[in-house]
Amino acid sequence: MPSSYLTKEGFNRLQKELEYLRTEKRNEVAIRLREALEDGELIENAELEAAKNEQSFVEGRIKELEILLSNAHIIEETNHTGTIQVGSKVEVQEEGFDPEEYVIVGAAEADPRLGRISNESPLGQALLNKKAGDTVNVDAPGGEFEIKILSVE
Repeated sequence: MPSSYLTKEGFNRLQKELEYLRTEKRNEVAIRLREALEDGELIENAELEAAKNEQSFVEGRIKELEILLSNAHIIEETNHTGTIQVGSKVEVQEEGFDPEEYVIVGAAEADPRLGRISNESPLGQALLNKKAGDTVNVDAPGGEFEIKILSVE
């Protein structure tokens, strides 16, 4: 599996989620399963089915996080090169629109509403290895557009 890029903050957040799932959430689901089994009527026990589904989800998420964290590459917070890399904070502007700020992160931490875009997204890919002052064409699913890079931190 390829490396996943994570900020130190993101790595710690995912480790906490993993610990919570392994301890508290697994126990909660086990209690639900036990109680549903005690209710009898196994043929049409909707609570049992829901508890089994939740157990599957929790175990799947645990496995996903274990793999993600074991292959994680921690993003350095500083960018001394002036070129956009994973971890860079950039300010860009599309003609006719207000400037926008983004942090380039790995796919596991991407949240465009919070200004965190994936290095694998069309915009993230277009920005990588560029510098302040460059104009970049972005080939996005909604169509191609051009942005100017105003600053890189």
